[in-house]
Amino acid sequence: MKKIGLVALLGLSFIQFSFAPELPGEDLRKVENNAFKVGEYLKYRIHYGIIDAGIAELTIKEVVSRNGRPTYHMVGTGRTVGMAEWFFKTRDRYETFVDQESVLPWEFIRDVNEGGYIIKRHLIFDHFQHSVKDLEQGGKRYELPDMAQDMLSSFYYARTFDQSKLKIGDQLPITMFLDHEEFPFFLRYTGKETLKTKWGKITCLKLNPVVQEGRVFKDEETMTLWVSDDANKVPIRLQTDLRIGSIKMDLEKYSGLIRPLPFKK
Repeated sequence: MKKIGLVALLGLSFIQFSFAPELPGEDLRKVENNAFKVGEYLKYRIHYGIIDAGIAELTIKEVVSRNGRPTYHMVGTGRTVGMAEWFFKTRDRYETFVDQESVLPWEFIRDVNEGGYIIKRHLIFDHFQHSVKDLEQGGKRYELPDMAQDMLSSFYYARTFDQSKLKIGDQLPITMFLDHEEFPFFLRYTGKETLKTKWGKITCLKLNPVVQEGRVFKDEETMTLWVSDDANKVPIRLQTDLRIGSIKMDLEKYSGLIRPLPFKK
């Protein structure tokens, strides 16, 4: 059950600056985003086997300013429900402030409590100086990999990939900064599949997040992500096999999308 917080964010995490620092004369990348906008809300129901285990919610709340640039404020939360509360109570909250143009994070807050296992991070990213400081550690600095995402912004950045030319076996690389170190992974495309939902059937891209063995998943292909095969690229289902049982996360509610999801009866 320790995977609930991370699973909810992968398939599946404010201090306002009193002034904007002067930035070097350097351009960040420019990413075309036609997948999401302010007001988008996604709610997922998490099951551990037959147990109704939790709820995860993702919201793009507003556009604010970070470093003098328009920036999305995004919030992700996860919590256990029902029987899961008895033996592994979980309360996770993630906030990220993501540059609208580059889809890179300027700030990331992680506040999780998973059965008493507590992690707190408050990261300030400097993509020009390739460094990040953690305000929860008194401003201790770490080296920041080029174009690195945080846990929550990785989810949104992955939705900006152009799926129109994907071939089976293609890999979509993402570099994540996790727990003060570089954490590269990629999404491997394995084909299309039609899922049945309460709204109807929907064609999805089938992806396997692949990371270093032993870090998050027990092997390379224990997690599968189904993403709507349209411009929204909304995760419809995520499933991961654990050493004992499996966790499945299904889209339960949504609103504020740029365009309707292409469900068919």
